[in-house]
Amino acid sequence: MLNPLDVSVLYHRCDSSLFDFGTTDELDILEQPLGQERALDAIDFGTNIAQDGYNIFAMGPSGCGKHSVVMGYLEQKAGQESAPSDWCYVNNFKDQRFPLAIKLPPGKALLFRDNIEELIELLKTVLPAVFESSAYINEREALNQKFMDEQTEIFRHLQDEAVRHEVQMNISSSSRITFVPVIDGKVLSPEEFKAIKGDKKEKIADNMSEFEGLVKEALRKVTELNKVHQKELKSLNKKITKDAVHSIIDEVRQRYEEHEKIKNYLNEMEKDIVRHVQDFLVKPEEMGLPSFMMEFYTSPFERYKVNLFISHEEEDTAPVIYEDNPVHQNLIGRIEHASHMGALVTNFTMVKPGALHRANGGYLVLDVRKLLMKPYAYEELKRVLRAKELRIESLAMQYAFVSTTTLEPEPIPLDIKVILVGERYLYYLLYHYDPDFKELFKVTADFEDEIKRSEENHLLYARMIGTIAKKHALLALTPQATARVIEQCSRDVSDAYKLSTHLHTLADLLKEADYWAKKSAHKVIEPEDIEQTLASQKARVNRVQMKLYEQIDEGTIMIDVSGSKVGQINALSFISLGGHAFGIPSRITATTRMGKGEIIDIQRKVELGGPIHAKGVMILSSYLGSRYASDLPMSIVASLVFEQTYSMVEGDSASSTELYALISSLSGLPIRQNIAVTGSVNQFGEVQPVGGVNEKIEGFFDVCMHHDPKASYGVLIPEANAKHLMLKSEVLKAAEEGKFSIYAVKTIDEGVEILTGVKAGEKNDKGEYPAESVNGKVLARLRALSKKAKEYAGKAGSR
Repeated sequence: MLNPLDVSVLYHRCDSSLFDFGTTDELDILEQPLGQERALDAIDFGTNIAQDGYNIFAMGPSGCGKHSVVMGYLEQKAGQESAPSDWCYVNNFKDQRFPLAIKLPPGKALLFRDNIEELIELLKTVLPAVFESSAYINEREALNQKFMDEQTEIFRHLQDEAVRHEVQMNISSSSRITFVPVIDGKVLSPEEFKAIKGDKKEKIADNMSEFEGLVKEALRKVTELNKVHQKELKSLNKKITKDAVHSIIDEVRQRYEEHEKIKNYLNEMEKDIVRHVQDFLVKPEEMGLPSFMMEFYTSPFERYKVNLFISHEEEDTAPVIYEDNPVHQNLIGRIEHASHMGALVTNFTMVKPGALHRANGGYLVLDVRKLLMKPYAYEELKRVLRAKELRIESLAMQYAFVSTTTLEPEPIPLDIKVILVGERYLYYLLYHYDPDFKELFKVTADFEDEIKRSEENHLLYARMIGTIAKKHALLALTPQATARVIEQCSRDVSDAYKLSTHLHTLADLLKEADYWAKKSAHKVIEPEDIEQTLASQKARVNRVQMKLYEQIDEGTIMIDVSGSKVGQINALSFISLGGHAFGIPSRITATTRMGKGEIIDIQRKVELGGPIHAKGVMILSSYLGSRYASDLPMSIVASLVFEQTYSMVEGDSASSTELYALISSLSGLPIRQNIAVTGSVNQFGEVQPVGGVNEKIEGFFDVCMHHDPKASYGVLIPEANAKHLMLKSEVLKAAEEGKFSIYAVKTIDEGVEILTGVKAGEKNDKGEYPAESVNGKVLARLRALSKKAKEYAGKAGSR
């Protein structure tokens, strides 16, 4: 019969004598994350290859530190790269709906903005002075005098014609002309004019009509003369303005001789200033606007501003941007609006950058879960990466939610590496369902969940523990406390020969240990502080576990841990709730009777069993048929059930346990109730490994200790699970005292011998099992049932 595992197998200790430091404060900072060489190589490749589509997806479980690793690597790499170009948006004087994007060397955008502001401020002073100069006034007065002289000549000539046509002409101050007939030097009144008869009246009317034509012609000439005068004045103003503006703008133009786009912009600005010189001559307070209207006044100089869109005057390295809220407008930028007299208005100064603009020429890091949860954000990111340009468009404009006219800023070329950070299942879902994803994110950085335990890695892990303690200003750890942390990290991955790389869990453990150490007035973190932390963590979340234990103690949940029973066995279940995992024993019962070779899975029948559990039952059914009924009909009906379960049962980790219960029922041999079982089985009777083996063992141990701490108990586990054992100290102590035994079995035969205390039995040369063996009793029972079934069928047929 198989012997229980030695205590040394139940817990793989870390030897603290391996560490030659007094506390972890003496250790060097660990610069590179432990065990992530594969992921770092992928990130290095993805960030250095200069080809389209080689963006990166960094995947791994939440809390494994992938975000901090990615950010740390990118910041280090970006520190060796030069800053990208600055960008400004300026007014498009030809069409203000399409602002122009101007590219400048890094750090020069602010200088350009200041140059333009100084230029405009200078023009505000220079232009009024030019228009108040004596030279300008003399030229303007000369033009005005010329106009007045020519207008006076026209009216003088018209006055002469009035005398010739016997009318009196009057010219008002508004240049309105009125005229009345005159006879013998006397102005006729309307009544006197009506009293005139015959040819005389007709002659007067002809004169009046002819003079009216002359008046109209004179007024037309005055109007034409006025147009010419105004044109000359504008030409004078334009000439004066251009002469003043050109020399001032030319100074700025010469500073940007190599920037063709800026030169073109300054040329258009010069033309616009000449056209709108009046804005420089009239102050807002001189416009005569009512006081309540002044708050709605918009400065005409807005159109000459420079929108400092992206500036790197304080940076000299490539940007590394993490966008925590990747909504559409935070990614690609937005066009803001302001309320003006009841309407929403905008201009090029209200164009704001997004994360893609700020990271352009560098690196953008996004949480893929957050990205996918924001409407349209992921699709917009793909569009931008495909187009390789940043075009700022509102969602309302893209999807025609509104039809109003808005700005369409000139697109900016995109040169960026995007790194998505997320869990593995999101990567696989995107890769499977989104054809664009695999074309845009060709590099996968897969972060390890665990690393192998070795002396070298123990030393590195100690440095990582020290690094985390220093980063969060925690107390240093002693070598013994460090060893205990390493052991717990091995327990976290349920493998005695591996260590967890889940940095958040490790950091939380150290932070809480620091709290308990300080509360105990310790100067460093001791092993007992680690134990107190683990106990405290468990106590905060194990209410459900304790309630189940209580129900078992009270007999509400029926679990036998003493004696022996036929067809009844204790299975070990694994439960995970809110981050707390624990094991609990469950009673499985089996009954057998004569029938047609059917094994009824009651859980499945009532739809409380999942497909994997059903698969396990089918496998054990196949094992029974091939082992015991290869040459005779298996004339039984067997029923299997998890007693007192009222929710879904899933998984095949109890399939070997169910098989033991069936073998007990068929053989009539009782099973020891002080031994619980876990493990799945294949069709050849080999016991296969399962998950949660530590929690399952400890769960049964706790129940047994509540029942009778002086009795002896045990657990059957698959042999392949022995390397996963990292059991708590109470179990180890009981194992040392011989009160708790753990058996690692390879086959069903090994397990059934321990459970029944009877040899399983092997076939002899005739293919028969020993009669008193377990297998012999099972085969004898099946043959008896088959014989009875045949006899019953014969009797039924004779009737």
